[in-house]
Amino acid sequence: MKSFCNGFSGIDQGITEKMTITKRRLGQNGPEVFPIGIGAMSFSNFYGEATREHALALLQTAMDNGVNHIDTADIYGMGVSELAIGAFLAKQGKQAQDFFHIATKAGIDRNDEASGFNNQHSYLKNCLLASLKRLGVDYVDLFYVHRLQQGIPIEEVTETLAGFVKDGLIGAFGFSEIAPTTLRRAVAVHPVAAVQSEYSLQTRGPELGLVQATRDLEAAMVAFSPVGRGLLTDQPHTAEQVAHMPFLSVNPRFMGANLERNIAATSAFRDLAKDMGMAASTLAIAWLLHQEDHIIPIPGTRSVKHFAELIAAAEVRLLDEDKARINAVLPPGWCHGDRYSDNQWRAIERYC
Repeated sequence: MKSFCNGFSGIDQGITEKMTITKRRLGQNGPEVFPIGIGAMSFSNFYGEATREHALALLQTAMDNGVNHIDTADIYGMGVSELAIGAFLAKQGKQAQDFFHIATKAGIDRNDEASGFNNQHSYLKNCLLASLKRLGVDYVDLFYVHRLQQGIPIEEVTETLAGFVKDGLIGAFGFSEIAPTTLRRAVAVHPVAAVQSEYSLQTRGPELGLVQATRDLEAAMVAFSPVGRGLLTDQPHTAEQVAHMPFLSVNPRFMGANLERNIAATSAFRDLAKDMGMAASTLAIAWLLHQEDHIIPIPGTRSVKHFAELIAAAEVRLLDEDKARINAVLPPGWCHGDRYSDNQWRAIERYC
């Protein structure tokens, strides 16, 4: 018998049996966190207009439901996301500061017109200190280098980050969008707590080495865009909506005929989720959680209702027959269009 459940307030999907939620660890010696985190890019205007009120309501809902990991970055709204989180922490006080395990990122330099990326020690240190100030804290659990800068060896960047740990500014560090070989070089210098990469039923490239490498090296695999930037939900973005989103409007998977094809291709997945008694986004996250137990999805949303659908995945148990049905409707390689445009691929390591 399939075992699906939902113990969260604000959503009732007719799921009958509750599964115990098991926390996951942010790296070998990191804190235990709810298996699904908050991708706080949605606290900026990246996917449409966002307000401080949206962010505060979502963070309160997270606290109420035990969701204790927030992932943000200095580039999200040029500090807007971090400021929203900082405002919530200031309002709620020590209880919230102790509850949340915060990760932020740096390394994208909008002032560097030639490169756009900066991994110099002084730059990363200044960015980290500015992030801490916006967040209103003196320490974050996890600090990522958002993108690697050509010409600076990963070993040198790792030494920089290890220094921040020694200084007590961060608990651990990680990297975003790097290759497995680069990860192994970094780990030879200092343990790496997490690697962040896009991973979902829509984007399965990490299965060709990164999922395995993070598992073997005891680093968390933090999966962003786990619902395919909206395609793996019950209401994927329309062409009219995409036209007002600067990032998606030039992304190959959301342009012209590709968007139409991808919405059609995911229709059977939405039907399957409905048949299984849950939202499509719930099923998409549940599928990810069942791949490996070191994977931590960080979906983003501005909607409390949608957030409830996302975190409901933590209580879904999928049997082998369920996973087979999912793979039958969305087999590897089903998606039309490249993951990124040429410009969006900049500083992302391709390894397959």
